[in-house]
Order: sequence, then structure tokens, then C-alpha cells
Amino acid sequence: MNDRAGRLKTNLSGEAAYTSFTPSPLPPSPPVELDDELVELLVSANKQLALLDSIAARIPNVNLFVSMYVRKEALMSSQIEGTQATLEDVLDPTIGENVNRNVADVINYIKATEFAIARLAELPLCSRLIKETHAVLMEGVRGQEKTSGEFRYSQNWIGGAGSTLKNARYIPPAPEDMTEAMSDLEKYINADDNLDVLIRAALIHYQFETIHPILDGNGRVGRLIITLFLMEQRVLTTPALYISYFLKKNRIEYYDRMTEVRRTGNYEQWVKFFLQAVYESAEDATLTIGKLTALHDKNMAVAAAFGRSAKTAARLLTYLEGSPIIEIQKTAIALGTTFKTASEAVKRLRDAGILVQNTGNRRNRTFAYEAYLAILREGT
Repeated sequence: MNDRAGRLKTNLSGEAAYTSFTPSPLPPSPPVELDDELVELLVSANKQLALLDSIAARIPNVNLFVSMYVRKEALMSSQIEGTQATLEDVLDPTIGENVNRNVADVINYIKATEFAIARLAELPLCSRLIKETHAVLMEGVRGQEKTSGEFRYSQNWIGGAGSTLKNARYIPPAPEDMTEAMSDLEKYINADDNLDVLIRAALIHYQFETIHPILDGNGRVGRLIITLFLMEQRVLTTPALYISYFLKKNRIEYYDRMTEVRRTGNYEQWVKFFLQAVYESAEDATLTIGKLTALHDKNMAVAAAFGRSAKTAARLLTYLEGSPIIEIQKTAIALGTTFKTASEAVKRLRDAGILVQNTGNRRNRTFAYEAYLAILREGT
């Protein structure tokens, strides 16, 4: 155990005794060592992120694209925690009638992300904002009984099903140490630091996961903090980075590298892994935006040739970019048009091969913008 990252502390005594980990405050001491490999990764990640941000700002209907990205990130982040849900589940227009626990987790993550980004306009990234966001994340889903919207008052631990304090893989700081550690982290997030923003984001995410200040949802909130910090620091203007794609793909390494910091004090190997995650995620998002933009242009050209119904078809296509699985009645209401007009526009797009009819009888048929979904589905 190297005390650069923190120290072990024995709590209670006798049979009840257990050892928790108390992290050292950030920034690390001695400071993060910027060797050639780390600098190279840092330059690449920053370049790719700047490219993504400039492309995301130029695309038509940026808010629709971003809302889809938020859903994909929510899905991936929840899948890392073992949530069983698909992109189709999350986008189903009839979801309100048959939501299951897994899908509810993802939908709450989407709401929590949107809530936190809006709240960031009024509050700095602080414990209050984190708690409020957690309350939205846990609303009405499993785990809400575990003090939603609050930091924990009891000891938690990480391990397989049925593990106890005796055989846990990792035991975060005891409640009183957790409170102090979160206070230190909040100060660090809002302090001036000459370290690059991406290195700081890596350290902040590691520290939050190490403190594990809530009883349920630490991973999802911790990954959301990455996006919030990058937006607050003006490195990102939209939440178009879905880093959970890389972290899900490299899930074992993701956990192992954070464990390695606690074990040996080697922050550098974790920072390198994180920078690789940012680079690959930003590259993937840039390619995805390119594919979605090309699809948008191609299908808008098809709709423009529809004569009298061209205008409605174009509006329907725009609507589809935010809701790629639709049901006609809800679509008619959303477009402010009659059922008949919406139905005709759907039929035109279906005949053109743009929409595919899913299951359902005449009354509750749904239609999918399949080519759009196929692009978004990659990696889920």
C-alpha cells in the first residue's frame, strides 16, 4: 500500500473490525509525472475532443443529436452496472405503459443528465448538485430506499453478490472520512490548477469512485461528473462525448486501473487509460455524427421530392431524429397535425424504405427509422 493515493484505516474492534481506505486529497503529491507517452495521449485526446466539439456545434438540429447521445451514454453507463436494456427499449414510444426496472434505470439516467446540465447554469459542480442529480437518478427505481439524494451515513463496500465487509474487494472510506474526502474533492473541482483539464477530469472521476459517497449509483454519477466537469471547463459545449462506450468495452481494465492507483499510488497509468478512453470516445462520436449527418442529407433530399407532402415529410424526418421509433397518434400530436396527415407522411417514408414497420396491429403499430438506429446501436 502506497500512501501517495491514501491509507488504510482500521474501524471498530474485535470481531467487528474492518479496514477501509481513506484517499489522499487531490492533486497527487508528488505531482502527476508527464512522461512522453502521457503527453502524446494528452495532445491526441485534446485534439480529438476539440474536433468533436466543433463538428457537434455545426450540425443541423444539434439538440436532437445530443438527446440521442445522452440516451446512448445513459444506456452504456447503466450496462456497465449490469442493467439489461437495449436502445430500442429506451426509445419505445409506448414505454410509459410497460416500463421495466432496467429500462426505468436508463430513463432516469437520461433525466438526471438533462437535469444536471441545466442545473450547471445555476450552480457550480458541487456536492449539492451531485446530491440533487442523484435524487433524479434514483426516483421511483430500485435503490431509491438507499438514501436517494444524500451522501451515505453507513459503510458500503464493493464485491460480488453475497460479499461482506470480511471478504469485500474494496472498502471505501468510513462515513466520517467520506464526508471530509468529498469536501476536499469539491474544493479541488472548483480550485484553480495548472494541470490540463483532461488530467483533472481523470483524477476527479477516480477520486469520486474511490470515495463512493452514495449507497447506489456511484458509477453512473461518477461518469456523469466527467461530462459535467468538461462542460463547466468549456472543453465541451454539448454532452456529445459518450465515454461509457470505451469503459464498457474495457470494463475489467477500467476497474483494475483504479484499483492499481489505490494499491501502488500510480496515478499515471490510470490517467493514460482515461486519456485513451477520451480519445477513442471522441473519435467514435465524430464518426457517428458524420454518418448521421450524411443520412440526414440523403433522406431530406428524398423527402423534398414528395411534392405537396414534402413539407410534412421533412418535419417528420426531423422529429424522427429525436424519436427514431414512432407511433402515429403521438407523432400527429407532436407535429401539430391531423392523424390522417401524419399517417400519410409515415406511409410515404415507409414506401421510400426510410421507415420500417415494427410489430403491432393497425391501432398500435410502431415504425422505426432503422438506418438511424443502426448507426446509434453500434457498441450497445
